[in-house]
Amino acid sequence: MRFIEMTGQTLREIVQEDELHVDDLASAGVHSDSFVRINEQGDIEVRRTDRWDVIGGLLGNYLPRIKKETGLDYA
Repeated sequence: MRFIEMTGQTLREIVQEDELHVDDLASAGVHSDSFVRINEQGDIEVRRTDRWDVIGGLLGNYLPRIKKETGLDYA
């Protein structure tokens, strides 16, 4: 599966109102310096010490938002 990786801070800038809220990200353990990744289906995963946890997903036209904020493509 291919992903785009970013920090929790970048994710906060990408997330829209009808998706996860900042409070939801904090309760899921996503902080500004957390490592997160998004797969091609829009699933958001956060890096834990020993695994990746799915914490939610992005909706709609998320790929242009991800590429604009990160400058990355799926790898």
